[in-house]
Amino acid sequence: MSALTSRTARKGTTEAAWVRYVLIGTALVFMFLFLVLPLAAVFTEALRKGWDAYFEALQEPDAWSAIRLTLIVAAVAVPLNLVFGVAAAWCIAKYEFRGKSFLTTLIDLPFSVSPVVAGLIYVLVFGAQGWFGPWLMEHDIKIIFAVPGIILATIFVTFPFIARELIPLMQAQGNDEEQAAIVLGATGWQTFWRVTLPNIKWGLIYGVILCNARAMGEFGAVSVVSGHIRGQTNTMPLHVEVLYNEYQSVAAFAVASLLALLALVSLAVKSLVEWRHEREMKAISELPPERPTQPTPATAVPV
Repeated sequence: MSALTSRTARKGTTEAAWVRYVLIGTALVFMFLFLVLPLAAVFTEALRKGWDAYFEALQEPDAWSAIRLTLIVAAVAVPLNLVFGVAAAWCIAKYEFRGKSFLTTLIDLPFSVSPVVAGLIYVLVFGAQGWFGPWLMEHDIKIIFAVPGIILATIFVTFPFIARELIPLMQAQGNDEEQAAIVLGATGWQTFWRVTLPNIKWGLIYGVILCNARAMGEFGAVSVVSGHIRGQTNTMPLHVEVLYNEYQSVAAFAVASLLALLALVSLAVKSLVEWRHEREMKAISELPPERPTQPTPATAVPV
């Protein structure tokens, strides 16, 4: 009876061979058409006139300015989102308070708001005709059409990545270890650095990788607040658009290929982090269970 039941269960949860082949083939064709082929087209078009034209396009002052600005924006936005993401995840996952669901909704807000609308928000707030525009002009502070505006827009569209990566992880882990550390006399900082941070390190690294990839490739919000000033406020995605609109296709695809290489590096690091995490979890699961030590019986002393 049990063998019949197991045989019936296997038939209900498996498909015919041709169904598996069709599904796998469809997935491979889809990935080739929408992922591999466009990526290959970028590098093919970038190298269409040879390596000399490729490196010449990357050595232009405007291209170097765009690359430098992209790295600066990522170097500022990612650490700020790191601090905010860890603090928000710690607060939401470890404590119960009024307004917790509202805070979680605010964290998810950039996922539901268009990046163009996000950039427009900063224009309405810090622009010349915005709420703080006259005061900023009086004190000669430039935010819109300057680097600070680009950084603010990038922070807005990227700050959910780290927090949303850590919140479910911390909720699944619970707070038993933190409470045990506090009972043993550890301070808040000691509990965070020695208990919480080691438990969330892989999720934290994963969130930082996603946040960095989005920060370097953001276009919509940055396009609104940058002003498209060549050599000053153009990031790499904006520089690609300017070159393509000027019919400099080789130069545009050369810079785009550099962005693609950065994306591939991020993907490789992400895969490495996932592999290391799986390897560590497998090693932990294979550890033999600890056996309680039996007290040594007392030796009988003859009277």
